[in-house]
Amino acid sequence: MLQAKNSDRRIARAQPAARRHPAPPSVPEGMNPMVGVKLWHNPCRLSFRVNFIAHHFNQPVYDWIARAFDLTGPEHVVLYAIGLREGITAEDVAASSARPRNTLSRAVNRLLHRKLIHRIQDSDDRRRRLLYLTAQGRHILDETVPLLVAREEMLLEALSAEERETLNYLMTKVILNQAAWPTRIDKED
Repeated sequence: MLQAKNSDRRIARAQPAARRHPAPPSVPEGMNPMVGVKLWHNPCRLSFRVNFIAHHFNQPVYDWIARAFDLTGPEHVVLYAIGLREGITAEDVAASSARPRNTLSRAVNRLLHRKLIHRIQDSDDRRRRLLYLTAQGRHILDETVPLLVAREEMLLEALSAEERETLNYLMTKVILNQAAWPTRIDKED
């Protein structure tokens, strides 16, 4: 009996998601029908969902940050990362943000010029430059981070506390597998 249940679970996992979670007869009112197509008839389900959520989270936030503080998205990404852990390098920011290094290098230079961060040479490794927030940089984070938190809470309203934990666990598991992701795609792959 137990073996049959395990076999049923394996079969269910192997079935396309559309069979396990059929599309509703119509998309919710006010939603573009193409969003429904991409939700329920899309072979790249995860990447669509991640990109859709990230764009709808980031774009309004970065538009407001640009208007309020004259900062680009990459500049705020640098400030935010330093705010989470001071004494990091620009390479640390690049590794944790998946943004191009040249974009982040320009952002670091602009933040240095505006005196929102400062850079100190690492005493253990003189090639490394450690980044720290200035009082003005900290002030901007004090103003922007609560908005980010509130926006995330708003996006997650549809989920129970248990579902939020499950989502967090599963997304973390995907990210922790990053070493297995190819950094380049060739047609032969």
